[in-house]
Amino acid sequence: MSAHGGNLNRLAEKLGCRPQDILDFSANINPLGPPSCLRRVINNHIQDLVHYPDPDCKALVQAISATYGLNADQIVVGNGTSELLFKLPAVLKPKRAVIPAPAYIDYARACSQADVPVRYIDLDSDSGFAPDLEQLEETIKPGDLLILGQPNNPTGTLVDREQLIALMERQPEVFFIIDEAFAVFVGSYTSVAGCAANCITLCSLTKIFAIPGLRLGFLTASFEICRKVEQQSAPWAVNTLAQAVGIACLEDEQYIKETHLLVDGQRQYLIETLGKIPHLYPHEGTADFILIRSDHPQYSGTALAEALLAGHRIAVRSCANYQNLDDSFFRVAIRSEPENRRLVQALQSIVQPSFHRQPVRAKKKPALMLLGTGSDVGKSVLVAALGRILLQDGLRVAPFKAQNMSLNSYVTRDGGEMGRAQVVQAQACRLDPDVRMNPVLLKPSSDVGSQVIVNGRPVGNMKVAQYVAYKSEIWQKVCRAYDSLSADYDVLLLEGAGSPGEVNLKAHDIVNTRMAGYAEAKALLVGDIDRGGVYASFIGHLEVMDPWERELIAGFVVNRFRGDASLLADAHEYMLDHTAKPVLGVIPYLKNLGLPQEDSVSFKAGLCTSDRPAGPHVEVVVIDLPHISNFTDIEPFFEESDVFLRIVGNQEEIGTPDAIILPGSKNVPGDLVFLHASGLVDSISAASTKGIEIVGICGGFQMLGHRVTDTHGIEGKIGEECQGLGLLDMETALAFKKILTSKTGLHLPSGCRVQGYEIHHGLSHGSGQAIITFDDGSSCGQEADSKSKNIWGSYLHGIFDGDGFRRWWINRLRTKKGLEPLPGQGAVYDLEPALDRLAQVVRENLDMNTIYRLLAL
Repeated sequence: MSAHGGNLNRLAEKLGCRPQDILDFSANINPLGPPSCLRRVINNHIQDLVHYPDPDCKALVQAISATYGLNADQIVVGNGTSELLFKLPAVLKPKRAVIPAPAYIDYARACSQADVPVRYIDLDSDSGFAPDLEQLEETIKPGDLLILGQPNNPTGTLVDREQLIALMERQPEVFFIIDEAFAVFVGSYTSVAGCAANCITLCSLTKIFAIPGLRLGFLTASFEICRKVEQQSAPWAVNTLAQAVGIACLEDEQYIKETHLLVDGQRQYLIETLGKIPHLYPHEGTADFILIRSDHPQYSGTALAEALLAGHRIAVRSCANYQNLDDSFFRVAIRSEPENRRLVQALQSIVQPSFHRQPVRAKKKPALMLLGTGSDVGKSVLVAALGRILLQDGLRVAPFKAQNMSLNSYVTRDGGEMGRAQVVQAQACRLDPDVRMNPVLLKPSSDVGSQVIVNGRPVGNMKVAQYVAYKSEIWQKVCRAYDSLSADYDVLLLEGAGSPGEVNLKAHDIVNTRMAGYAEAKALLVGDIDRGGVYASFIGHLEVMDPWERELIAGFVVNRFRGDASLLADAHEYMLDHTAKPVLGVIPYLKNLGLPQEDSVSFKAGLCTSDRPAGPHVEVVVIDLPHISNFTDIEPFFEESDVFLRIVGNQEEIGTPDAIILPGSKNVPGDLVFLHASGLVDSISAASTKGIEIVGICGGFQMLGHRVTDTHGIEGKIGEECQGLGLLDMETALAFKKILTSKTGLHLPSGCRVQGYEIHHGLSHGSGQAIITFDDGSSCGQEADSKSKNIWGSYLHGIFDGDGFRRWWINRLRTKKGLEPLPGQGAVYDLEPALDRLAQVVRENLDMNTIYRLLAL
């Protein structure tokens, strides 16, 4: 039943529009839409339509039995629970039916058709229409039938399970129909099925799996009652497709988790926002709908339903025809976040005409999201490219990534920590890095845990399960960061993380499609054709997406293609035919782009090893630590024509370089264990005695000392003490407080100005003299007390970004090697030319007209 007692087709005919033009808040079905598995299931069973369905629904009954822990002979499947409900009064033959009101109207209709008289018990509105079990027990008599919704429709209230079971046990001569049609929407609910011989439960699969067109439900009861119901049923009542879909849906636990996350969050949003609208009083229920009372002098609940339909094409359910309710009440279903906002704004515009001047939430700024078929497919680089393109076209644009998992971070001017990829994107937009662009940063410290940084500040180390539980709180902070950032710019470019097709993560997603939905942004799905299988990956992602997610996808981008893009025309035609979505661009493979890598994927793959120069050069080895962080400290060396940079993960590969760099680490104790076990400690120590320069940056600097102590378990085990390399007379203690600061100062041995940032928990103390004095009066680093001065380290990330210092250091290596120093400051480490080149290539190969259309610009 919709807002006016009819279906959407009749309402659409009345309004002169299509049914899909009406936003239906009257039907209480899952706002996620049908599970993504349905398309596959239906396709696989199309051929079965030539055969009669299994009249006993054996496979489906077995699936229900396994899910609910019941015997198969306690289950009857029907063509929706309505069919079963209407059979029960005739089967049970009670003397009368007792129905706490308000209640689902068809309870009384089913009893009336079986000539069973109905006794209503009007529930108290002041107590939220919660049933009084003592009152019910005083009312019911042997031979009665009590019908109760768990949760109740339309109030959403629940009765305490243990008290309800106790009541059924005390009243063995009374039948209890417990309608659990909406119970699956309640994550904490446990069914009462099978708890008492006089208990019959109804469970609708239509609502939770959003398949009202298929019709599917079941009841549970004693063997005797089930047999009587089956005797009243026509053969082949449940069709083949419904049975197959039911089995597949019951197996989709991830879908149920996603449903709980969405419904719980949106219920809270609607109750809070609707409760702030004058004259509206939402009841706090537990289901996927909300009962609302209006005491507006002009707009009753029924009048609001009429106004919403006529003026906004929104259908809600007037509750004027419910027992114990009047026309002041109406009911709304919980839908997706953008749809719920539209409902709130429509109601405010009716009840509070000045609403359009003071909206609950301002209209969303134009935004576009780039999702990927996996990590390292080029999302970050393409966001940077689009940022530079839109900037060149005169727009104020900012990047945003809700959550980034990376060991590559940066400290902003105000001391906040954020992902390095968003820093590059900010530079593409010619903006100062702002933690609002990356409100959540995860820095893995082990295979199962990470340090969690929110709005630039660490909140602690968490294992996966802890972080998942924390995500509901983080989501609100992510949304506030996005809203605050978007208020300052014309356009937002959002980047997803990993892949939106990772079904094990979708239930608690805060960075991919859920974020796109919140931003009201269309999305492009980016794939790396250089890996192979890109088109299959595109199609596969759509297959595992829910309908609302597929609706977000505006098209595909093929990235890193080598060759003639016209050869892909047939593939793109196929994609359009099979997905109804176009390929909007083919971006060529760009070698030596000159931008920092978005994460350590390329580093670990050995892609950061440079080509050996043909002329005289120095060789620098970088140790590949298991928990490497801020590996972009070495990026500037790629610009130098006389440097050969190698990434080394074992002692056999070290050779005889001119310098060895120990980079930053997110788990210094763990990486020290690796260095000792692999023999690299011995190799590095031996290299130092030969005059090879040994450099430690941040975590690598700590490793050069005698020992690192982790008293509080900040990065490793509590109380862990690890032996360092002993190349610097220094000890480090890891502390709770994390140092996050930008620094500018003087490198004393060279006399060069340096700048960068510090990100570390450790406090290091030793006998050596500091090698950097900062402008704020502090100092940093240490150099070994030896003639060669070939062992040194510092906490300063970005120390090699300075062209003058970097050239001084390279020339020092050249001199030790017997080469002449190169004059001047050497290469200029400047991302601007690379960003402009990137923007030009992407502009030429991406359908920018469609991009602007998607942004409504």
